[in-house]
Amino acid sequence: MPETPVFARAACAAPHHLAAEAGRAILAEGGNAVEAMLAMAATIAVVYPHMNGIGGDGFWLVRGPNGAVRAIEACGPAGSLATIRRYRDKGYDAIPERGPDAALTVAGAVGGWALAHDIARDLGGRLPLGLLLSDAVRHAREGVAVSPSEARYVPKEFDTLHDQLGFRETFLIDGKSPKAGTVRALPALAATLEQLGHAGLDDFYRGDVGREVAADLERAGSPVTRSDIERYRAVSRAPLSLKLSGATVYNCPPPSQGLAALMILGLYERLGGIRPETAAHYHGLIEATKRAFRVRDAVVTDFDRLRHDPAAFLAPERLEAEAAMIRMDRASPYPVRPVGDGDTVWMGAIDQNGVAVSYIQSVYWEFGSGLVLPRTGITWQNRGVAFSLDPRSVNPLEPGRRPFHTLNPALAVLADGRVLSYGSMGGDGQPQFQAQVFTRYATYGMGVAEAVDAPRFLFGRTWGAESMTVKVEDRFESSCIAALARMGHEVEELGGSYIDSLGHAGLLVRHPGNGRIEATHDPRSDGGAAGV
Repeated sequence: MPETPVFARAACAAPHHLAAEAGRAILAEGGNAVEAMLAMAATIAVVYPHMNGIGGDGFWLVRGPNGAVRAIEACGPAGSLATIRRYRDKGYDAIPERGPDAALTVAGAVGGWALAHDIARDLGGRLPLGLLLSDAVRHAREGVAVSPSEARYVPKEFDTLHDQLGFRETFLIDGKSPKAGTVRALPALAATLEQLGHAGLDDFYRGDVGREVAADLERAGSPVTRSDIERYRAVSRAPLSLKLSGATVYNCPPPSQGLAALMILGLYERLGGIRPETAAHYHGLIEATKRAFRVRDAVVTDFDRLRHDPAAFLAPERLEAEAAMIRMDRASPYPVRPVGDGDTVWMGAIDQNGVAVSYIQSVYWEFGSGLVLPRTGITWQNRGVAFSLDPRSVNPLEPGRRPFHTLNPALAVLADGRVLSYGSMGGDGQPQFQAQVFTRYATYGMGVAEAVDAPRFLFGRTWGAESMTVKVEDRFESSCIAALARMGHEVEELGGSYIDSLGHAGLLVRHPGNGRIEATHDPRSDGGAAGV
């Protein structure tokens, strides 16, 4: 059965209950939604370390009470020593998934926190930074139980994690992954978060923390230098947006794949007259995903190196032309190619004044590069795996270049005034899971909790499975599966009712008039919603 949603005047949702509780505590103190999200972002980095951390990246959407939406791009560029020649000279045909050579981009998440903290204060937030980080510090110092999600995960290239700097002593017990419920403290990370609370978030890049991070990265052999870290600042961007018949939807511009998320919704709407929870519903979303991903793969790159205007692909005439290529009786072919994996967290918050936040934070693969920096306890990301060593590619490795990002948080405003904060983890699945949640709630009128709970599918590859199939949970109607197969889809039943690899999603809705908020998070995760 679906989770019972929270009904509140201010609420938040996260994939771990302690992160949701950290956000609720800040809302209860009178903090705004951005301040609540800062507390959640710090806490989730401690309690869900397989999915994210402060050594990773983040993307924000923030909608103010006046309706203005702004995006924060908090993704770090490749280090100044990260050249194609360097990797070719080391004998690599592709960027390695783990180790120092995978730790090749600056971590942008804390820079995003800093910019978000400025926005929080512009919105009237007055809570001290030390208070916002206090739950995270306490959990890291005192220890928290290893989550069921972490315990049941089998990371890709798991054996290579064991050999990385700091990983074994930080995350393993007797060389093995700990069982769910095992209490684990992260004292070095606690000290780092406490320092940031006292000295300010800028210390991560241009202070004592930044100096220690740079020293450990240099010692490990990463191509990220002290000057790379000192130069980094997150960037405020205008979001991408798309007007649908009953809503305006928002997402992040490149290097995020937010363009694909919006295109899927725009294409699906143009297919018209589709009944919910039918083979046509699923087929339409799958085919829209294929067309959106073709555009994404040709267009999305570092914002400063774009060759095409992403908004042009959201123009009505372009969407009409793309939608006209979709046949509703036949699956289209799709080229087999590498696709984006990613272990990530999505979280949302809306406060009593209507400030809405959609946020996503990640170290890319589970535990990122596997490097745990000894002086700070920070696990460093491997987002640079998204680069290519082919200089002719859309996203070639180049010092100072931002990598392609699967991360993309979503917001929407419906025609009747409802405001939605929603999203999911899941690499290439993120825009697909968003589309399933959005259409179920906003297009077809399903309840908040039901829209998140309902069985999901994923077109493409997922953890441990290289097949480009349509993967489904076993709650799908057999008649729908048979109909999809007749259309030419290769359907793979995953053999479970609630599958991690089909996303940890969440949805918050603020209703006009009374301002009440409904909030829920995924039964596939270890989290939930909380409110005041």
